[in-house]
Amino acid sequence: MEKQHEYRGDPLNKVWLKRYPADVPVEIYADRYTSLVDLFEQAAQRYADQPAFVNMGQPISYRQLEQKSRAFAAWLQNGLGLKKGDRVALMMPNLLQYPVALFGVLRAGIVVVNVNPLYTPRELKHHLNDSEASAIVLVSKFAHTLEKVVAETAVRHVILTRLGDQLAPVKATLVNFVMKYIKKIVPKYHLPGAVSFRAALQQGEQMAYQRPLVTNDDLAFLQYTGGTTGVAKGAILTHRNMQANLEQTKATYGKLLRDCKEHVVTALPLYHIFALTVNCLLFLELGGQKLLITNLRDIPSFIKALAKFPCTASPASTCCSIRC
Repeated sequence: MEKQHEYRGDPLNKVWLKRYPADVPVEIYADRYTSLVDLFEQAAQRYADQPAFVNMGQPISYRQLEQKSRAFAAWLQNGLGLKKGDRVALMMPNLLQYPVALFGVLRAGIVVVNVNPLYTPRELKHHLNDSEASAIVLVSKFAHTLEKVVAETAVRHVILTRLGDQLAPVKATLVNFVMKYIKKIVPKYHLPGAVSFRAALQQGEQMAYQRPLVTNDDLAFLQYTGGTTGVAKGAILTHRNMQANLEQTKATYGKLLRDCKEHVVTALPLYHIFALTVNCLLFLELGGQKLLITNLRDIPSFIKALAKFPCTASPASTCCSIRC
């Protein structure tokens, strides 16, 4: 009798695996990792001293990303008292703060609710209420939008960050000053009780992180649609859903890519599902370095950043990897 692949628990996998004998390689296996937390922690250990992300000339290594995200997870658990299954909204463009917050939320067993920073107050209110988010991490540039609706939502905790807050101290001060007082792109806002992201990380470093039991059946993201046929709708994505997408991408493009060798231009926003899956998760697993472009509309700055970055891949919405 022909030997079949081992059944690993997922009824959908059971049906799929029965179609193939054991000597046929299964390229798409959505339980390769026990969760996205497992995927991240293995990558952080494997590529500890490699650069993970770079933004505005500032790199962050996989080791630093692990340390900072663990501190944020500890702060969410101990500082805010959030529990597994709670929802935290992330409202920011491509900054170093995003992957720190993203993996910190996931490592705390909490559900990520990605939010487009360009939402109107009406759109933001719907997004927060529909997702039942109890906390939000956002850039101060968009705080005035939240101010208009936060009292009408279930959000109890507001964590604010400025554009330059994860840069080196001198550069951070300069960038934040220019954005607020020279370019004047940070409107006035009033959000009493808001906590700074930097303060949260500093406090979290002194707190004990308790790794919750997170499995592939747990909810990882509430990823909202564009709302072209009405209000935006939250797509429920488990840890297994995201890994299945990752596996499909690897099966298609993996042979073109090299571990620890890829320098990836990340101009698409990570709060979109394509960039989240390909730019972030795929190249995270491969140990790639991801250049975060904060404002794609600022073409001169974009070109300047590209000139300093040895690009090998530029994922876009119509294809996965274009050799540079």
